[in-house]
Amino acid sequence: MHYNPSMDKQKRFGILAAILAAALFGASTPLSKPLLSFLNNFQLAGLLYLGAALGVTIIIIREKSFKWPWKMTRQDSLKLLGAVLFGGILGPVFLLAGLRIAAAASVSLWLNMEMVATVLLGFFLFKDHLTVKGWLAALGILAASTLLAWEGGSAGFKAGGLIALACVSWGIDNHLTALIDGITPAQSTFWKGIVAGTVNLTIGLILSPLIGNALHIGGALILGIFSYGISILLYITSAQNLGATRSQLIFSSAPFFGLLLSLALGEPLSLFQGLAFLLFAISTFFLFKESHAHRHTHLPVEHIHVHYHPDIHHTHSHPENPAGTYRHSHQHEHQEEEHSHPHWPDLHHRHEHD
Repeated sequence: MHYNPSMDKQKRFGILAAILAAALFGASTPLSKPLLSFLNNFQLAGLLYLGAALGVTIIIIREKSFKWPWKMTRQDSLKLLGAVLFGGILGPVFLLAGLRIAAAASVSLWLNMEMVATVLLGFFLFKDHLTVKGWLAALGILAASTLLAWEGGSAGFKAGGLIALACVSWGIDNHLTALIDGITPAQSTFWKGIVAGTVNLTIGLILSPLIGNALHIGGALILGIFSYGISILLYITSAQNLGATRSQLIFSSAPFFGLLLSLALGEPLSLFQGLAFLLFAISTFFLFKESHAHRHTHLPVEHIHVHYHPDIHHTHSHPENPAGTYRHSHQHEHQEEEHSHPHWPDLHHRHEHD
């Protein structure tokens, strides 16, 4: 069995990216609620995702491997189209429709269903293998979410149904996005933001005139830059390093960042919140310890994604940086190889398990 010296670095990097993504996204629900008084669901969803596109524009400009969607492979183009439809258009509209009905705190708790949707979709449809420790982590986070939801009370059948639809939409988006290897995470975020944002904003303007002023529009765009643009970029990076299921398990901590913010503002910590936080911490520990190994074959492939060296999957050289120690992204090839080492269902490990 080969020992992969970069495995721990990949895991730490992926987990850190998912935690930062969760923190940024966790702020979006309470900050979006006031904006719904001045913007309809489609208008706000559109502005949030146009903000997301703005948030990664500087990165896009600096990248040397920009690719138009119609120049991608047909398979990657379909994955990107699905991610735009489910994650950029349907997901945020369902979320904001539910947020309009229910309190922001209740909706934040309901959003933990995204983790459940992603795990189930990953296991049954996307070859996202989980070991016993992975399932324990999923159950622990689900239990923590249930405790918080129990204390928060029902957000209402209609609101809960809308949030469930949003979570299923984002669950599909999570897996499709994690499998796109024809463009960088920044480009994926950009296209999702620009297309979905334009579509939803156009629908919103057709449905009703824009009554929000420049402050409301600017606030929505700024919120989109951080809570959707940078957050999505970090999540995609994490998903490509850990697989969508594990990244989503960590990303489901977003409501806990809201809890920490509430405590910082002087709210007391309840027994349910304390127990939920403890369950999440234990579940995260299981994720750190979880991995599996078996003999598997890598077929020849050419793709683009963020990577670094040394790595047993990336042995190509860089004349300008022979050691290849910094993270970078470019088109590169992999030759066929068969080996065994601890791994996750990332871009290089989407295969069946006996």
